[in-house]
Amino acid sequence: MLDIKLIRENPQEIERRLRTRDESITLSPLLKLDEERRKLIAHVEQLKAQRNQATEKIAQLKRDKKESEAQSLIAEMGRLADQIKSLDSQLAQIEQEIQDFLARLPNIPHESVPISSNKGDKKILREFGQKPTFSFPLKNHIELGEQLGLLDFPRAAKIAGSRFPLYRGRGALLEMALISFMMRYHTEKNGYIPIFPPFLGNPESFFAAGQLPKFADQVYFCPEDKLYLNPTAEVLLTNLHRDEILDGSQLPLKYCAYTACFRREAGTYGEEERGLIRMHQFNKVELFKFTKPEESYAELESLVEDAEDILKELNVHYRVALLPTCDLAQQSAKTIDLEVWIPSQNRYYEVSSISNCEDFQARRGNIRFRREKGSKPEYVHTLNGSGLATSRLFVAILENNQQPDGSVLIPKPLQEYVGTERLTPP
Repeated sequence: MLDIKLIRENPQEIERRLRTRDESITLSPLLKLDEERRKLIAHVEQLKAQRNQATEKIAQLKRDKKESEAQSLIAEMGRLADQIKSLDSQLAQIEQEIQDFLARLPNIPHESVPISSNKGDKKILREFGQKPTFSFPLKNHIELGEQLGLLDFPRAAKIAGSRFPLYRGRGALLEMALISFMMRYHTEKNGYIPIFPPFLGNPESFFAAGQLPKFADQVYFCPEDKLYLNPTAEVLLTNLHRDEILDGSQLPLKYCAYTACFRREAGTYGEEERGLIRMHQFNKVELFKFTKPEESYAELESLVEDAEDILKELNVHYRVALLPTCDLAQQSAKTIDLEVWIPSQNRYYEVSSISNCEDFQARRGNIRFRREKGSKPEYVHTLNGSGLATSRLFVAILENNQQPDGSVLIPKPLQEYVGTERLTPP
């Protein structure tokens, strides 16, 4: 959530920057509400001052035995009280309208983010490794998964409908290997605190993370319990310190969490998005940081490197892309994607979006810190990123490591978990 004071002091500049994300954004209604609110506050304070003066005068009149004058003033105070009550009600309504307006505004893009209304205008920052070449006909991950006995989409559809996965045999072991390897690596090598959180969250948690109210139609909801299914552990990790004041000397706080993720993914998708590419349920290891404001962009670069470590360890070809303004998530001020190469489609797919949300989520969740004892609390900056999502990484491993005989080589760090160096037909 944006700071209304910042908007009030720099309305034209803030609107200009927000419109690089969405040209339809206008702050005029918000500024009008804010002006009405401030006028109402001034009026209410004036009336309350009159009431206080009248209270003192009534007490003096009673001491002076001037009951008639006191009763007349008491009646006047009653009218004042009714007026104050009415204005307080108007003020509460306007303040709610302001909060609703602010809740739907996206974050302000960082000045380094490319300005564009075309999602294709991402800036490629660097690449790792080379695209593999093949001297034999390529198979896609669905074909490989079926032939090697790793995936069973028909039975998944029988159980839950379309766009759900079912891993089996060494496919299940490979999926769990990715989760175990990434959690262990980030904990032991990159210094993150491991978390295994609930897979559901309450509306307050989803609001703090920026999922509500804008994305209510994209998440699964359990109405009887008023709980939402987790779309990303970012939501859950954001709320670890909701309504807390952190010790600044302990920052940055670094957490990693594994969760299953659930998304409605409303809409239709083409043939290229079949299989594990886009699903209602997938697994992900999430990285999350709470930092001081002045350190957050250095921590963003560090977070990108931590996620890259996994791809380097698995020897997967990937590239790093800086997203344009039109492709930022609502809560993000800057996002860097890691994209793996999928040879059967001759294109890259995102396996990690790494974002600095600055104080956007912290304001919504009231997450603050003190630099030293007794100092005024300040809002932290929050950063998040997949470290990584397993489904498309699973696809990249199968397709990039396939062999002429139909087998698939397992990356060395995963072999101890899967129990073999090579996947072969059962």
